[in-house]
Amino acid sequence: MVGLLVLALWEVGVRLTNTPPYLLPGPILVCQTLIRDWGVLFPALLVTLKITIVAFVAAIVSGLSIAVLFTQSKWVERSFFPYAVILQTTPIVAIAPLIILWVRQVFPGQHSTFISLVICAWIVAFFPILSNTTLGLNSADHNLINLFQLYRASRWQTLLYLRLPSALPYFLGGLRISGGLALIGAVVAEFVAGTGGTRSGIAYQILMSSFNLQIPRMFAALLLTSVLGVTIFVSLTLFSDFLLRDWHESAVRREN
Repeated sequence: MVGLLVLALWEVGVRLTNTPPYLLPGPILVCQTLIRDWGVLFPALLVTLKITIVAFVAAIVSGLSIAVLFTQSKWVERSFFPYAVILQTTPIVAIAPLIILWVRQVFPGQHSTFISLVICAWIVAFFPILSNTTLGLNSADHNLINLFQLYRASRWQTLLYLRLPSALPYFLGGLRISGGLALIGAVVAEFVAGTGGTRSGIAYQILMSSFNLQIPRMFAALLLTSVLGVTIFVSLTLFSDFLLRDWHESAVRREN
């Protein structure tokens, strides 16, 4: 109801003030533009979605693997974790042109741009999974760790039956953060790359619409991007609740 009220006020305000569409289009005009240009905008969104999914999967595999490695040795964690922090705090806009240039030198083929965009999105999505999973693996109950040691459990058994289940809520929380960040990284990288043609993503459509003062079309592309981000977050939230619903306090149903 709040959302509908805001949209109604937006539409009424645009009409009463006679605001030109190239400054601020109304919601109705944005929806009409979305329907009209669906054949161009939706394929571009699928390109961005493909980059997002590949980067997100790469972030999951690398973040989880390195987090497990960190928990096996404090010296390894203290030696390499600061570099993960540096990677996270480096502005992706600043290093994206370098990544695109380097990848084109290594992979001069037609897939070099796609690889570059995936790397940029991976950099943005990688750290939340690594930090959350590392925290979860280190947060296992010390009494249970002592019990595992008492029964001479191996490191692999302790990891598999104690640390990983204990870290699951933290890991899933990192997934929900990284899913949206992967989309942001993909869009920002597309802005920097400025690739056109049939393989251009939704960011290129936003960029060209702003250059040509096609503001309703730019808002339609932004709407698609926002809907995709919300869909990713909701899907990961439902997945998290499904895995945690029978045992974790964040998702279990209360009788009262």
